Amino acid sequence: MDFTKPNSVILVGLLVSAFCMPLLHAEDRMIDPTFLYRNASTVMEQKADITTTTCHYRPLFGQGDSDTSVVVGVARYGQAVIDPNGACATIQYPDEDQVYIVLEGSGSVRYGNEVVPLKKEDYRYIPATIPNVLSNPSEVPLTMVVIGFHTKGFEKTQLPPQPLKANIEDVPTQTVSGHPAAARFPADGDVDSKRDRLAAGHVLTSLFLMEIAPDGTNFPHHHAREEEIYLVLSGHGTMVAGGGMDGIAGRHPANIGDAYFFRLNCTVGYYSAPDVASRILAVRSWYPGMVQKGAQH
Repeated sequence: MDFTKPNSVILVGLLVSAFCMPLLHAEDRMIDPTFLYRNASTVMEQKADITTTTCHYRPLFGQGDSDTSVVVGVARYGQAVIDPNGACATIQYPDEDQVYIVLEGSGSVRYGNEVVPLKKEDYRYIPATIPNVLSNPSEVPLTMVVIGFHTKGFEKTQLPPQPLKANIEDVPTQTVSGHPAAARFPADGDVDSKRDRLAAGHVLTSLFLMEIAPDGTNFPHHHAREEEIYLVLSGHGTMVAGGGMDGIAGRHPANIGDAYFFRLNCTVGYYSAPDVASRILAVRSWYPGMVQKGAQH
């Protein structure tokens, strides 16, 4: 730069540069998505705090994934596979509640000083501060969904007097307004929940299994205060995620292993194919700062 030029000329040059730079690089900026898509079978295994030579973890959303800024209240959501006679590392989080769900196999979780057995479709709530470790004493692999929720900034709750565990089949199918008749709502919810088998969380608002009949749907909808995740366990159909080019619901083919994370206010729903029933594992949790006590979920 020639500093012999009048200051006014130099100033104009700097202002032009300042206004042009955002225009030149606008196409390089990423737009935050309203939903994220992953498939459990294609996500690469990564080292995490629970992994060992016999415990393997695939991060789908949150910690370990590339789009962590989009996922706010959910700390992690992934799939852990524990080899026969294997075990994960012991973990303990001061500001993170966790939920474990058994997809395949059987095993156990050490909860403090107590060992709790696990079988297929058991779900286990682990409050923050409790040391725990997953293990698989069987001869077949144990496959788990591992979900964590940030608790910092949320109202504290008392630790349960004993380990909280239940099984999806323990609770009969419930009909809930706005959802299909064939939808199970048995699992885990917040302390205000009236329909959940376990009602202990203060970030998690609802964990449930939807069983959607052939050609059925849970009707596209949105949640103004909550994040939500769907995982297709069986069947196939169409996932509704966000908006389409026509301004109506965006539709995406959905198969076993497909997982979707929905930001608050994102349109969400599922249509099962005409020839097959689908099972969807769903979890909703408060977006930080959006807690509404006594709210219907």
